This record gives sequence, structure tokens and C-alpha cells, in this order.
Amino acid sequence: MEFGNLDIYLFDQFAKGRFIDRPRVLDAGCGSGRNLVYFLRTGHEVWGVDPNSAAIAGARALAAALRPDLPPENFATDPIEECSFKEQSFDVVLLNAVLHFATDPAHFEEMLRGAWRFLAPGGLFFCRLASSIGIEPHIHPLGDGQFRLGDGSKRFLVDLPELLEWTERLGGRLLDPIKTTNVQNLRAMTTWVLERS
Repeated sequence: MEFGNLDIYLFDQFAKGRFIDRPRVLDAGCGSGRNLVYFLRTGHEVWGVDPNSAAIAGARALAAALRPDLPPENFATDPIEECSFKEQSFDVVLLNAVLHFATDPAHFEEMLRGAWRFLAPGGLFFCRLASSIGIEPHIHPLGDGQFRLGDGSKRFLVDLPELLEWTERLGGRLLDPIKTTNVQNLRAMTTWVLERS
């Protein structure tokens, strides 16, 4: 399949043409590269970072199969906050299903700023993360921004005011309204798409 196992909310950004003039892509928390297939097939310059070495091995194998011209060093085994890629050198930064693994607000900020620092002015920041939006009666606070969700998992959650505040603090501009999918009150996943000023 041309798009691979692409996150459907990322597909929405493809449909809007937002990657046409943004050739350099960093997937921060890339796993084995499931969201990179289309970028690799369309000639984008692709990088990825993930703390899981087995996942990075998978991403390198995927890139080698689809784009053998890309050096394996484009894929690094690091947490995003410790990655040494050049700052402000990417036109797109993907941060998909990463931030809700933060251990506390300081760790959340460290990961968020760690990813944002790689985004060039005018670049697109695509983030999907768990939130409390719309499921407030169904979650139980555990402290330090952690909540027990209806599906039994524990996640770091943000709310709408926090995302709007972070948009301003980062110097970003919303490209889309903040959208949240409520999964039968068990969890909520929010899509947050910014452009860097």
C-alpha cells in the first residue's frame, strides 16, 4: 500500500497538501517507521529518532528497502530530548503518540521543547497525544499530570487551555483547530498541528 500503516490524522495533512514544499522530515519517536512510508516513497529527506534500538533497526531496514540512498545515520537511538540532530533544520517534525508517556510536567516540557527545537521557521509540527478533553468525568488523577484512564492505562494528559498556552509559549500558530477523538470514554487522542513563526 502506498501510504503504509499511516496514522489517519497524518493522512489528513497529506490531503491538505501541507508536505509538498516541506522536504526535510523528522519523526520524533518514529518506532519502526510506520508513518514514514509515504515520505520515503515521495522523495522526502527523512530522519527518525526513538529510544528503542529494535524499533530504530526496523526504521533503518524500511528506509534501506524504500530509499537506499538515505544513510542509516539518519535514524538515531535516542530520546528526543537528547537527540543531536541539527536544530531548526527540519521542515516537518512529527511527534506522534509520544508526549503522553511523560512522567511529570517537567519531562513533558523537556520532550516537547526537545522536538520543537528541530523545527525550522515556517515548518509544520504534527503532534498526536492523549488528553483529558471530553473525558474528564471518566479519568482519575494520580498526581504529576498522570491519570488513570477508562481503559486501565496510565497516561500523562493535557487539556485544551494547556495546549493553547503551549502554542503561544513555543511561538507557534495553529494550522487547524485542535481536534480530539473520544474513544468511547476510555481515552481521548488529540491532534495538535502548528506552524513555527
